[in-house]
Amino acid sequence: MGLTQPRPTVVRTRNAEQTRRAILRAALDEFARESVAGARIDEIARAAGVNKALLYYYFRDKEQLYGAVLDYVFSGLTARLVPVLESKLLPGEKILSYAETYFDAIASIPEVPRILQQEMMRAGRDGSPHIQRIGRTYTGPLAMRLRSVLIEGMRTGEFRKLDPQHFALTMVASVVFYFTCAPMLRAIFGYDPLAPERIAERRAAVLDFITHALFAHPGIRKRGLTRRPRRLHKVTK
Repeated sequence: MGLTQPRPTVVRTRNAEQTRRAILRAALDEFARESVAGARIDEIARAAGVNKALLYYYFRDKEQLYGAVLDYVFSGLTARLVPVLESKLLPGEKILSYAETYFDAIASIPEVPRILQQEMMRAGRDGSPHIQRIGRTYTGPLAMRLRSVLIEGMRTGEFRKLDPQHFALTMVASVVFYFTCAPMLRAIFGYDPLAPERIAERRAAVLDFITHALFAHPGIRKRGLTRRPRRLHKVTK
């Protein structure tokens, strides 16, 4: 099975990139729901609308497919976040735009926090063959850019003095944890935390939290935020 299987003829009649993307999206759903150990290749192939032979043509085994899903997730996040940090905005606008963009990216694919949580647990328990690559390729460079923006904001007096690393961790956690604990919120409060109106409420709360935690004069920034358009973000699959 895997690389020893004959080349499926369907590859010549389907768009290769669309097929690969369909497999990755189906795998993201399956890994988020069942974890790496519990995920079934048969189910991923069925959800992607391909046969198992074709899936193995693209990915030789489940571990390689899981690694490709991680790359799919982190490369997508990086592609959306790096332009914000490299923009000409002032540090304060960069951080708020970064938080908005990160929140919207996670809200659009709510399976992502579960994948991230599972990878952290997996890396801590048995070791993961992917964690070093993800850190070196995606999260490390992004963290360095974010740190530079925070340091610049402190230097100009726009931000209060703080530890850039811990602030960045707290900012990310304030976004990701909401989606990770969505089932518990549903059980406790009896509403759908992923409904568009709830997503919008959480988004506003995150920006409010960051404003008061980061800016040297949050009252001024808060008045500026009230003029920012408030959008409802539909959760898409």
